[in-house]
Amino acid sequence: MSNLFSSLHTASNALRVFEKSIDTIQNNVSNVSTPGFAAQRLDLQALPFQLENNLAGGVTEGGLVSSRNQFAEREVRRQVESLGNSSQQAQSLAGIAALFDVTGTTGIPAALSRFFQSVSSWGVAPNSTTARQAVLGSARDVAASFRQTAAGLAEASAATDTQIAGNVARINTIAATLASLNSERARSQSPDPGLDAEIHNNLEQLSELVDFSVLYPADGTVTVLLGGQSPLVIGDHHFEIRAGSFQPANPPPVNLSAPPQAQLLDSDGKDITAEVTGGRLGGLLSVRNGLLASLLGDSQQAGGLNALAKQFADRVNELLTQGHITDGPPPQNGEPLFSYSPSDATAAASTLDLTNITADRLAAIEPGPPEVGNGVALQLAGLANSIDPADQVDGLTYVAYFGSLAGRVGNLSSHSQDRSDQQGQAVAQARNLRQQVSGVSLNAEAARLVEIQRSYQAAAQLISIISSLTETVINMLPRG
Repeated sequence: MSNLFSSLHTASNALRVFEKSIDTIQNNVSNVSTPGFAAQRLDLQALPFQLENNLAGGVTEGGLVSSRNQFAEREVRRQVESLGNSSQQAQSLAGIAALFDVTGTTGIPAALSRFFQSVSSWGVAPNSTTARQAVLGSARDVAASFRQTAAGLAEASAATDTQIAGNVARINTIAATLASLNSERARSQSPDPGLDAEIHNNLEQLSELVDFSVLYPADGTVTVLLGGQSPLVIGDHHFEIRAGSFQPANPPPVNLSAPPQAQLLDSDGKDITAEVTGGRLGGLLSVRNGLLASLLGDSQQAGGLNALAKQFADRVNELLTQGHITDGPPPQNGEPLFSYSPSDATAAASTLDLTNITADRLAAIEPGPPEVGNGVALQLAGLANSIDPADQVDGLTYVAYFGSLAGRVGNLSSHSQDRSDQQGQAVAQARNLRQQVSGVSLNAEAARLVEIQRSYQAAAQLISIISSLTETVINMLPRG
């Protein structure tokens, strides 16, 4: 009789274990589309079967086993981080590239070409009022093109700063969420697949924004280190970062009004900008502190566009002021054509304009000796292809120098777009491999369900047999 009751207990315990296993399968199927969810399996362990020691065998549960593979998770986050970085750079650079027309049909190169054509025509007819008016008109177009390009870069810089602040806010929000999930995980007495899915889903979202490393303490929480160094989440605490502006320790002697470089500060105010290179935030910092600063200037440099505007304006003014408006007597000295803010090296392009000069005050005469009536006009026309270092910027003609700036922007934009396209495929591949390793397979779950159901039915059938045997034994007992 005791053996029957022992067998009944073993069978009923098996029913409970198989029922829990079925619930686990059902939970997997229900969460097949849940972001961050990894398939779970109830570990089934055989109990010892030794009748001489009253061990009737059976099955017991060994706890939930997650199929999550941290190597696969890390690879997905790495690829998502690279995709976020390249796609953000491609997006930001596309807007900047639109300001630099490498075809030369619009913008600064087209305006410079028209200016050189106008002074060349003026050289043919130095006393022509129409030719002189054309020079003023083309010079006005050059100044306007520089101002428009500088304004576009300033807008791009401001938009990038706004995006940096927005990404920092999102990072802090995710960090706070992870700290809260860590708190729940620490309080949990048993593994929670739903909680685990939320944690890893938030980690994947964070990887799109910034590069980080993850540590896994024994309590089941996650520790997140920004850039692999600065704490962002430890246990139930998160450490907010903030966006700032870099202030040089030794300000340059020339006033630079361009926005300073963007800076990231940790919760203690320490500069961690150099630690962040990946994700969307890393891409924004690269564009803001790299390309935009090199073009528009910052607290450390004047910027390529301003260097071009200043050297072009200075050289044109120099040639005009060295010339004569009339040969006299007495001869009248020439006047400058362009003006810009002299006290701000980063404002040359944004403030470039014409002086109050009129067409009749343009100096065409080169004093010599010998005096040349159209000498200044010819010198101005020669600036287009001059090999004289005084007529160049960093060894390049004015149009060629602008082309080098445009080429750099175009190359960076094209490379970022190509890298973004490639990374999109890499992310899809990494996620597919993760799905194969730890995702929910409906076919596999269906097969396991059939297996567990049959085991459940076998245990139920055993209980039925034991019940019948017990009833038979009871009926055999004497009555009365």
